[in-house]
Amino acid sequence: MAYSDFSSLELKRRFGIRFRAESLFSEPREIQPSAWLQETLRLGQELGFNSEKSRSERLVTPLLLELSNLNQHRFAIYSGMNLDVDELNGLKGECDFIFSFSRIQDFVTAPIFCITEAKKQDLEHGTVQCAAQLLGARRLNEAEQNAIPVIYGCSTTGIEWRFLKLVGQEIIIDEARLTLAELPRLLGILQAVIDAAGATLPSAECPA
Repeated sequence: MAYSDFSSLELKRRFGIRFRAESLFSEPREIQPSAWLQETLRLGQELGFNSEKSRSERLVTPLLLELSNLNQHRFAIYSGMNLDVDELNGLKGECDFIFSFSRIQDFVTAPIFCITEAKKQDLEHGTVQCAAQLLGARRLNEAEQNAIPVIYGCSTTGIEWRFLKLVGQEIIIDEARLTLAELPRLLGILQAVIDAAGATLPSAECPA
């Protein structure tokens, strides 16, 4: 078993996870996208997509690069790296994107945000897979003695985005789903995730 194999029932049974929905971001500020991002996304959608990889390259990655630039590159973005923390319990496998305030680029450390690309446009299954990855991220933080109490996640098709977070034994799923048509709001929510995650760090220092 790996992250992509979990169902919500299996997460409840194996880890005692509870799921609930609420509004995670009531009034996020909107951030106007740069001309570069707007043009890149326009061209990407005009070209079309023949795989999840092409969606990632043409839609997801430009958004994340914009977010990184807005934050003076103060967090690392890991792409396509394994998060193997508990193979016996299935907390293993590749993660599409992981954010960390760590400066180490060679391997994943101190994860704060996981983004899962929904395979075959199945956003619901992508949300469950992301929930499993959040459990793996928390296990890694615990092993590294990083006190990060809330870990955020997102499932996306590139066009549609759904956010969630892990707090204690609860996976809280945002009631709203956003699309690229709401780009300023989407950027605002991504920034809200970075701000909220940064606020939970035990000190102003980023993990090594």
